[in-house]
Amino acid sequence: MIRRRTSHIVLAAGGTGGHMFPALALSEELVERGHKVTLITDKRGLKYRKLFEGVKIYEVNGATFAGKGLLGKIAAIPKIIGSIFEAKSLLKMLNPGTVIGFGGYPSFPTIRAARSLKIPTCLHEQNAVLGKVNRMMAKSVDAVALSFEDTQKANWDKYNFVAVTGNPVRKEVVDIGDLYYPTLGDDRIFRILVIGGSQGAKIFSEVVPQAISTLPRASQRRLQVTQQCREEDIEAVRELYADTKIAVELTTFIDDLPNCMRWSHLVIGRAGASTIAELTTAGRPAILVPYPHATDDHQTANARELVANGGAWLYQNNQFNAKELAKTLQRMARHPNEVWLAAEESRKIGKPYATKDLADIVERLALVKGNLEAINTNNIEQKTEDEGLSAQK
Repeated sequence: MIRRRTSHIVLAAGGTGGHMFPALALSEELVERGHKVTLITDKRGLKYRKLFEGVKIYEVNGATFAGKGLLGKIAAIPKIIGSIFEAKSLLKMLNPGTVIGFGGYPSFPTIRAARSLKIPTCLHEQNAVLGKVNRMMAKSVDAVALSFEDTQKANWDKYNFVAVTGNPVRKEVVDIGDLYYPTLGDDRIFRILVIGGSQGAKIFSEVVPQAISTLPRASQRRLQVTQQCREEDIEAVRELYADTKIAVELTTFIDDLPNCMRWSHLVIGRAGASTIAELTTAGRPAILVPYPHATDDHQTANARELVANGGAWLYQNNQFNAKELAKTLQRMARHPNEVWLAAEESRKIGKPYATKDLADIVERLALVKGNLEAINTNNIEQKTEDEGLSAQK
């Protein structure tokens, strides 16, 4: 058992939900353990602020070199340096026991500032390919936590400490994994959840309703679909579904994704790190279509283990069309046991203790700092006492 000592822990995350949701899961675990948690994020990360209930949030400039020409990169340098000084000032005020970064450019200034202040640091990588920023900083931090055993571009032997924790997910998702997979028989309702990820899902808005509209009426009547759509696509999707006889719920944002995943038999979506972690933790099979413009094609890498173990079916973006999807859905309707077996395989590779394991690492780092501070304080007190005795003599 880890000796519990409450500490102040800073999370550095921003940009997309792929970074923010693992940070959210960890913050909830740390708060439950009695720690004080602060989030440092960028402008994009602030849109998730309502999820971090009771957590103090600060914004720093998330300037980046990515996607810029030579002049753009040169212009970004003073902004990045300024953001490091901004983060350093914040950390001096907060005096945390540990700082953990979740990758992406918004975490760079905070981790860099923490290193300069000798605050223990940890990086978490959500994807199966180590991200550019994490690659830059991994050798200099105290600990690196990975989500996948075979994370590409990770140099294990060059890190101070490395562990495979998995990708933190919310407790509500972990709880799904303890429940039975929903009954699926020949005459039962087949529930499909369609999620698009944070980087657009126009292809799902086009392909999924087209595929379902070609299914036999008997198959359509068995379906219930909840589908996330981009705001600009939702009316067109509604028209595509209009002639079918199925129960459809369309939304631009799914407020309670864990509850939707709880009752779903099949998920159709991208292969982002959080999606893979939630699928495998909950034990849900999926049809995965990796985002084709993901850096280093990391979404295909994310899906590889799940697909190889029979927990998902993979289509590249240019292979995913209404005809192929309709064939797959009809096969599942005829052989429901195939979907149930995929759910079991998905559950087998899940890491439901990822959040707790990552929190353990963070606590250990905070404990190290706490012990060092205690030693330094004792040394100062001892020195003062010795000087006082010398003066009396």
